[in-house]
Amino acid sequence: MQDPRCDALAKVLTQHSTKLKPGEKVLIDIFDAPQEIAIALVRAVRARRAIPFVQVHHARISRELALGAEPQQLSIASTVELARMKRMDAYIAIRGSHNITEMGDVPDEKMRAISGAMRPVMDWRINKTKWVVLRWPTPAMAQQAQMSTEAFEEFFFKVCTLDYARMAPGMAALKQLMDRTDKVHITGPGTDLSFSIKNIGSVTCGGDRNIPDGEVFSCPVKTSVEGHVTFNVPSIYQGHAFDSVRLEFSRGRIANATANNTAALNRILDSDAGARFIGEFSLGFNPHILHPMRDILFDEKISGSFHFTPGQAYKTAGNGNTSRIHWDLVCIQRPEYGGGEVRFDGKLIRKDGLFTLPALKKLNPAHLLGTR
Repeated sequence: MQDPRCDALAKVLTQHSTKLKPGEKVLIDIFDAPQEIAIALVRAVRARRAIPFVQVHHARISRELALGAEPQQLSIASTVELARMKRMDAYIAIRGSHNITEMGDVPDEKMRAISGAMRPVMDWRINKTKWVVLRWPTPAMAQQAQMSTEAFEEFFFKVCTLDYARMAPGMAALKQLMDRTDKVHITGPGTDLSFSIKNIGSVTCGGDRNIPDGEVFSCPVKTSVEGHVTFNVPSIYQGHAFDSVRLEFSRGRIANATANNTAALNRILDSDAGARFIGEFSLGFNPHILHPMRDILFDEKISGSFHFTPGQAYKTAGNGNTSRIHWDLVCIQRPEYGGGEVRFDGKLIRKDGLFTLPALKKLNPAHLLGTR
């Protein structure tokens, strides 16, 4: 029996997120997610009179391929995947996993080679197609969130089908402010960070790229970052678990990096010349997402958070930095996580996770949830 929640979610992804038009070609990428959501997406794409294509992945098979990946194999795979992506108008990815550390024992050099080979495919997808990416609820994710499987599923569908249009006025105001801002100063426990976003621009994210969503991002001028930042949200990257990541900057470059696994952290940051520079700065404000669950697509949208991203910058609102990696590291600034302040050109715009300027208060939970 088809779950009606899958149909509702597929409708959001094809109507709001990708806004499919008749005749557009859509690649539906399914990673360890059930057939029901794939079927719902195929039907929703056809309802828009667009053309669906489906690819199915399994994490254990991907791990086995990664363990033995060779340059010739990766070159062919990249060529084939890029040729297909160039034929697509839109991309919808559903990523589930029963084991978030499935790739944890793949050697670092193999992961770097795979990331490098597939970077042109990702760049084309990000810059040339309409795309949206989301996770799928699994018992493993429920465990990460410290919830029962049933409760997490309810949370997932509530978050993913949020009325994102309600975010639009506040996001527009934040974008206007970011677009005219030069200096950003962020302070909090273990954090005193400053940088410029002058003439970089910004992008609003209200359910049209990632689901769940709720952020406005920009990017530091590449060599402007100074100070230090401590991230209080745990992270999984390239199969490794990281806690208490602390970065120190000099002239935009990460000069020192520590964590619970400092050696693995620095191996990732040494992936290439761009990995020690920042490719994104963003403020998150999804009112339903309050606590970390070691899943970047959720954690980077946490209400009252910001994220700072070593590695690849986006073409839009970017600083030109290039890298194999793009790692969103997250810090929550609500009082229960230690608080903190964000200032633009010396003016306080967010304190302890709540926006303080009248136009930006529309992004605070009370407004987005309709409680005030």
